[in-house]
Amino acid sequence: MLSGCAQLPTVAATGISPIPTLQARIWVYRQPESSAIPARPYVSLNGKIAGIADLGGAFYRDVPPGHYHITVDSVGTDVNQSSDVTLAPGQDAYIKIVQLDNWAESDWEPTFPTFYAWLMPPPTGRAEIQINQFHGGGDLSAAPAS
Repeated sequence: MLSGCAQLPTVAATGISPIPTLQARIWVYRQPESSAIPARPYVSLNGKIAGIADLGGAFYRDVPPGHYHITVDSVGTDVNQSSDVTLAPGQDAYIKIVQLDNWAESDWEPTFPTFYAWLMPPPTGRAEIQINQFHGGGDLSAAPAS
């Protein structure tokens, strides 16, 4: 009964397989934030759902080399909510999902989170994902991470 309460291992504690030959890898992660609204937005690569951005979670998708437009579902609409990256074989990219809480046009409107998919420099992304729970990885054609 308590098995559903077990926490997933962190990325640092997981043996992550190398990027497959002739593939690239896109990591998606969302830092743990105690003040964040626990929404679970979908993240898409070139319009195809790749996974869910769980608070404090990270997952990767192995993809063919090429150009990728990364978006995250969001109720709020703002500028710079998506990112673009072009990857060669063996390269990796890191997409940090960030939320802006309490986005409202005026004081009387309800508030809701607005999500952003930010492309991070690889050294920053590699360091930041280490504390996140590992939600799996695999080919983009695999089922979305949960």
